[in-house]
Amino acid sequence: MNTSIKCIIVDDEPPAIRLLKKYVDKIAFLELVATTTNSLEALHIIEKEAIDLVFLDIQMPNLTGIQLSKIVNDKTKIIFTTAYPQFALESYELNAIDYLLKPIEFERFYKAVAKLNVLDKENKNTSTATEEFLFVKTDGKNNFEKIIISEILYIESLKNYVAIHTPNKQIITYNTLKYISDSLPKSNFIQIHKSFIVALKHIEKTSSITVQINGKEVPLGNTYKNSFFHRIGKSKL
Repeated sequence: MNTSIKCIIVDDEPPAIRLLKKYVDKIAFLELVATTTNSLEALHIIEKEAIDLVFLDIQMPNLTGIQLSKIVNDKTKIIFTTAYPQFALESYELNAIDYLLKPIEFERFYKAVAKLNVLDKENKNTSTATEEFLFVKTDGKNNFEKIIISEILYIESLKNYVAIHTPNKQIITYNTLKYISDSLPKSNFIQIHKSFIVALKHIEKTSSITVQINGKEVPLGNTYKNSFFHRIGKSKL
C-alpha cells in the first residue's frame, strides 16, 4: 500500500523552497511532487495532481497564500510557511494544519507534518500498525535522532536540556519539557512533576511520593498528585 503524502512547496523565495525541500526529503512518508514560486501555477498543480498537502507562503504575487487557500481548502491540506505572524488567526479559521514562522527549524516542521496522522489512518485496516516516532536534535546543528514513542519510559528536564529515557539508552536534547510534551500523544503520557513526564504503560508501581518505571523511582510532585491518581483510576494516597 502506498502511504505517501503527495505535497508541493509554494513560495516566491527560492532559498525558502530549498530549505523546505531539504526537510521534505528527510521524511519518508512525504512525496514532493513539485515546487513553484507562482501561486497560479500552484493552483493548476493542485487541480491536476490530487495533492494531499501544500506548504504555502502567504505573501505571494497574483494570489496570496490566504486567497489560494480559500480556493483549494476542500481539495488539500495547508501548512502555512511565512515570516508574518499577523496572519496566524486567519489561517486557523481556514482550518490550516499549522502555521510555521520563518526561519523554520526541522523539529517544528516535523511536528506540523505529524499532525496529519495519515499513516495511522491508512493502516487502520491492516494487521501491522505504523510505529509513531519523533525526531529530536542532538549534538551538532543538523544532527537528529529518531525515537520510537512507544519505547519512551520517561522524560526528564535538565535546565536547558531534556533527557529522554528508553530501556536501552538516554537521549539528551537541547529543548524544553513543554516542547517534548506537546509532541507526544496525551493519552499515553502524563506529567507528574515539574521536571518529569512518564509513560503510563511503563509504570510498575506508585507511592504517595514516587512512581516506579523500569526499576527507577521518579518523584511525584504535590501539584500533580490529584490529577495523576485520578488518571490512573486511584484515589489520592
